[in-house]
Amino acid sequence: MPAEQPTILATSGGYRFGTRTRMEFDRLVHHAVDLSGVTGRPPRVTVLGTASGDQRWFAAELDDAARVAGFDLTHLHLFPMPNISDVEGHLLDQDVVWVNGGSVANLLAVWDVHDLRPVWRRVWAAGVVLSGVSAGSICWYQGGCTDSFGPELRAVTNGLALLPYGNGVHYDSEEQRRPTVHRLVGDGTLGVTHCTDDGVGLVYHGSDLVEAVGERSGGAAYIVRRGSDGVVTEERIEPQRLG
Repeated sequence: MPAEQPTILATSGGYRFGTRTRMEFDRLVHHAVDLSGVTGRPPRVTVLGTASGDQRWFAAELDDAARVAGFDLTHLHLFPMPNISDVEGHLLDQDVVWVNGGSVANLLAVWDVHDLRPVWRRVWAAGVVLSGVSAGSICWYQGGCTDSFGPELRAVTNGLALLPYGNGVHYDSEEQRRPTVHRLVGDGTLGVTHCTDDGVGLVYHGSDLVEAVGERSGGAAYIVRRGSDGVVTEERIEPQRLG
């Protein structure tokens, strides 16, 4: 059951500590499922852990979280080889794709090795909700800032560009994120850039930003842009609180 239109939920959140399991899916992941419109059966969600090397121990934690949430969860692993023969067919059969965090530079490199850029565009156009956290958020945009290359944040500019903006994740929890985004927007490395505090996500229909949503109080989203005078400004967007 595809969403009514191409939909992306790009986040800086999605997980919480569990009660009987080590972790659970938080409200942002559940909102991605809601955006898909699935009813009458367990939602089909596939997770990609490419950015962290497809760690099987973390996949097992997500399997436990999926049982709590009532999801029909699968994993698309690309290490050491794709664990599914028809990758595009599998992705098209999902309600939601969730991409985990890690190294966005490595994520994009591995996806390119497997020629997934055109696949993602077709999956997006088909109405499968694309979502994720951190690296799994930046990947859908033109680029953003990342610690993929070392502790000093640098630009990455070879994102999938389904969304024609830059992206800034963990905007309130990592002190170098905000100044780095402002610098990259100011020098033209990034264009208009959409940012999220931890626990906040941005919903897009097509390439249009339609709302900010949050799973905790206090966080916000931001649009950072450079004016014709070269001055960088930041517009704060208050999210709708989920749940």
